[in-house]
Amino acid sequence: MAFLVAFLVGGGYKVFFAINNNEVITMQTYLDFEKSIAELESRIRDIKALPSGDEINIAEEVGQLEAKRDTLLRATYAKLSSWEKIKVARHPDRPHSSDYIKNLFDDFMPLAGDRGFADDHAIIGGIGRFKGQSVMVVGHEKGNDTQSRIKHNFGMARPEGFRKAIRLFHLADQFKIPVISFVDTAGAYPGVGAEERGQAEAIARSTEACLGLKVPFISVVVGEGGSGGAVALAAGNKVLMLEHAVYSVISPEGCASILWRTNDKAEEAANALKITAQDLLKLEVIDEVIPEPIGGAHRNHAKTMEAVSKALDNALMEFSAISADKIKELRNEKFLNMGTVSL
Repeated sequence: MAFLVAFLVGGGYKVFFAINNNEVITMQTYLDFEKSIAELESRIRDIKALPSGDEINIAEEVGQLEAKRDTLLRATYAKLSSWEKIKVARHPDRPHSSDYIKNLFDDFMPLAGDRGFADDHAIIGGIGRFKGQSVMVVGHEKGNDTQSRIKHNFGMARPEGFRKAIRLFHLADQFKIPVISFVDTAGAYPGVGAEERGQAEAIARSTEACLGLKVPFISVVVGEGGSGGAVALAAGNKVLMLEHAVYSVISPEGCASILWRTNDKAEEAANALKITAQDLLKLEVIDEVIPEPIGGAHRNHAKTMEAVSKALDNALMEFSAISADKIKELRNEKFLNMGTVSL
């Protein structure tokens, strides 16, 4: 007999285990606003686990419940608040840079180290082929389980990570191949060692390297785009964002701790910061919002990959007939024209 076990973890997530004959058969992580969805999917699993008998009635019941679930997912995800979008962007099951590299690029050759201090696993990169075209890929990597998250420092880069990115940017420029970056970080690592090795300078140099490229540079914010740690890999000709990703100058928790001296105001800060893809498209900070599957990228990696692949292909095509100097000029104009100046 199948039954469901749930427990709370940090960040408002619930992890559900479907257990059958003392074996874990499925595991699903739900957000705190997905209670009704969790209950529906639990019923679907229970019905599917029933002994074979009247398959027609079972299939009909499952189909009705799945249709109801999809309707509920659409309705729920169509009205997410900024704070809820942050929770979706941080969902542990969302595809990470390593997933995009594995699914979208052929003949990928990883390149490691900054040639100065160490290899920072929070930033991964290398050369691969995207639809037959050679490209340089750089991205934050958070990891998928406890061991890999520790290895990758939860995607929070140290100075050597940004210096590795700079090295790869220069390599791409040298060989005249486009750059594609995947942004997914809570921010640059704030540790003492990172500050001692020049964290701020490394972020500034990485941003400068982005702006100095004479090859097309397409950046995709796939999860969290936090602070300078994100901008250092996102100053591209085209900045794309997944529908439920976020991109901000500071995390809501950090903003709340500065303004109100407490994390209790994080939700209020999130709503004020205008960090969603939809807000940033209106403000012309980003160029395009990539739609996610029903219920978020974490529910369907394959469809997410298809959407990102199509968006990248279209973005690269825009620059196929533009000269190197013009590509750099357009990128610089894009960022210089952001915002307004009041005298």
